Amino acid sequence: MPDSLKTVAVIAATPALSSILTMVLAGDARLRVRQFDSDLALLAYMRLAPVDVLVCDFDRDGRPAYEMVEAIRLDNSIESQEVQVIALTRTITPPMRHQSISAGIDEVLIKPMSPRHLLQRVQARLRARPVISTPSGYRGPERRNRVPPLLPLVQQGRRASDNVVQLFPDRRKPRHPGLEH
Repeated sequence: MPDSLKTVAVIAATPALSSILTMVLAGDARLRVRQFDSDLALLAYMRLAPVDVLVCDFDRDGRPAYEMVEAIRLDNSIESQEVQVIALTRTITPPMRHQSISAGIDEVLIKPMSPRHLLQRVQARLRARPVISTPSGYRGPERRNRVPPLLPLVQQGRRASDNVVQLFPDRRKPRHPGLEH
């Protein structure tokens, strides 16, 4: 196998979801995809071989995803402590958001989502590789030089939403002058 193959580890809530995600990710010939049933098997594998991206699930039984990622980040015997992590969940709560950030989870995707969307996110993570490690202990995505998102330009005569006809158009005046859409 060529050395350019990137390893992706998948551990999801159910074996069926793990199989589907593994199958879609394995469709990219540049990825070596490994499926795991337990966090113990994953950690044992990561002690032997490097993993470039970890796809884990908050909704699975056993150890929560953020605890598993913290264990990876703190275990010096693991080959790839700086692994990029994409977590899957049904809902995001404020405590979960805080736990994800402090554990060093790079991205959280909301289920249900298209497995192809996950493939695109994994490919984007492998292209960008935005993980940093600082003496302060923060391990996670680089956010200092982020480009602010572009706001959509609303043109007269074009609809501003995805509804064909808005049921309840917003006719309120803006609270702050100059901050219209």
